[in-house]
Amino acid sequence: MPSGLFRKKPIHSVKIDHDEEHHLHKVLNVRDLTALGIAAIVGAGIFSTIGTAAYEGGPGVIFLFIFTAIACSFAAFCYAEFASILPVAGSAYTYAYVSFGELVAWIIGWALIMEYSVGNITVAISWSDYLCGFLSNLNIHVPLWMQMDWFTAHQGFEEASTMMQSGSPVSGLPENLRDALEAYNTAPRLGSFHLVADLPALLIIVLITWLVYIGIRESRNASNMMVLVKLSVVLLVILVGAFYVNSDHWSPFVPNGVGGILKDVSAVFFAYIGFDAISTTAEECQNPQRDLPRGMMFSIIICTALYVIVALVLTGMVSYKELNVGDPLAHVFEKLHLTWLSGIVALSAIFAMASVLLVFQIGQPRIWMSMSRDGLLPSVFSRLHPRFKTPSFSTIVTGMVVAIPALFLNLTTVTDLCSIGTLFAFVLVCGGLLIIHHRHSDLPASRYRTPYINARYFLPVIIATISFGIYRYEPDAVQRFLSNQKEIIDVDEVIRQCDSTQVQNLSNFSMYYHGKEWVAAGGSLQSYLKSLSTEEFKKTFKKYGISYPSRMAYDANLFYNKIPMWIWLCCLAVMLVLSIVYGLSLIPVLGVLCCLYMMAQIPLHNWIGFSVWLIVGLVIYFSYGWRNSRLSKSA
Repeated sequence: MPSGLFRKKPIHSVKIDHDEEHHLHKVLNVRDLTALGIAAIVGAGIFSTIGTAAYEGGPGVIFLFIFTAIACSFAAFCYAEFASILPVAGSAYTYAYVSFGELVAWIIGWALIMEYSVGNITVAISWSDYLCGFLSNLNIHVPLWMQMDWFTAHQGFEEASTMMQSGSPVSGLPENLRDALEAYNTAPRLGSFHLVADLPALLIIVLITWLVYIGIRESRNASNMMVLVKLSVVLLVILVGAFYVNSDHWSPFVPNGVGGILKDVSAVFFAYIGFDAISTTAEECQNPQRDLPRGMMFSIIICTALYVIVALVLTGMVSYKELNVGDPLAHVFEKLHLTWLSGIVALSAIFAMASVLLVFQIGQPRIWMSMSRDGLLPSVFSRLHPRFKTPSFSTIVTGMVVAIPALFLNLTTVTDLCSIGTLFAFVLVCGGLLIIHHRHSDLPASRYRTPYINARYFLPVIIATISFGIYRYEPDAVQRFLSNQKEIIDVDEVIRQCDSTQVQNLSNFSMYYHGKEWVAAGGSLQSYLKSLSTEEFKKTFKKYGISYPSRMAYDANLFYNKIPMWIWLCCLAVMLVLSIVYGLSLIPVLGVLCCLYMMAQIPLHNWIGFSVWLIVGLVIYFSYGWRNSRLSKSA
């Protein structure tokens, strides 16, 4: 038995080990798995992301959804084959254990815990916002101190106090600062501490955790019900919206070119996150080797079709320029005076968010459980409830890990880390499949195999075609990348992308915090922004959580900011050489490259946060997991 850091678990022993120790209720079929996949995917993507993506890419954003679906399908093919070979709980963690070894398995398991936790914190906070907004429309008003996190309230209170000391009346404050001021001042106190907390977020996490705790059958039934509700609403939106489509709004179909379509690639990818979570339920499937691959593929296909059709309907009902809002579906129907449908959409968004929360809350305890089974965590994490047959302790821990931060953290703080763990898992799953195909000729029989296409012949053609297309249609971008040519901030374009509230907030911030500079700019927001340095420009927008376009002026850190892309190009060259030499399978290779490309687009501060999380995980591994691992004890 291997004894090093990269000791691997024998493929043939994985299923045996787990079958001997633990038995989960096998109740899920292909319909249930497809529903869980849809439940995880269809959430913020269709109710929010689709609007901002359409604003950047116009009707042609459908190509971005199709491209992202294809990229996710590369990873889904690999997940499906692994699930067929190793039909056990653990997902990418277990797959990495047999292909890369124990240390990498721990890292990916720890990363998945972060992904599911951060994702659920994000969803819980968004769910709270949707619920409070929906109740407000019904004249049921939740006190602000019960629906806002402490950090937002405290920071807003400090900023509001500073502006009022400068002579601004309360009525002159931006709306977000007025809300923060009210929440902080009206909150009950414990000594000098203001008890501001997002209680609706806590409520939904407690309810979902209880549902996951009492059984997979109950969770399945709830998921199927919520999926039915939101699919019915989406279909209603499509059917009603089709009667209001004006084909003139589809011209031009790609108003901002290829760059506009690809501009929101990270947000659209986030709209697909979740299909991989169903692989954690492998031991609860009636026929995992057959149904898991089908469930993954069916869910991606169905969701892609819905995304494409909804995008076409929305951009046909109104101009794409009007879709840069947080709730595009509700906004469009309000604009067309169909308020009854707008209310239905808002209510369905609540169900959609809850279903996403449910699937991720199912997945995370099973990662804890799998790591515990292998001795990397204490045995209590793999304890099953004697009646419900669920990982009871892990489920409770998961609820606490998600619930406590959701009470006090704001959305901006937690969304930065959502995609890193997912993409990291995708890369290792795709790469792991290449490794076991190359090193293991005696793989267990499986009902599903990833279609083999020799990358030796196709990958060079694909790379050459894409390179020619980029050079042909985006020559300026290529030149800027290679020469470090500076770009100029297009202030007018930035302001055009902001709504009236954002413009007012920017003006108020500039006026009260930089009065002299504001006067020197003649009281003009455009002139003031044009006078700022790159860093000052970024800070001004970040102050109110307003996103700025990617076309920013480059400073001395230009080359430094390109390092991730240079690393990706090196990985591309390595994969090309390996593909030619060893004749690797094209689908896993493309999965690795696509996911690495999207990882290269993630900002540096996200990587810093991810690195801190991994360091904490490595400390736990070397202090406990290394010496308590089952492989270590059997060596």
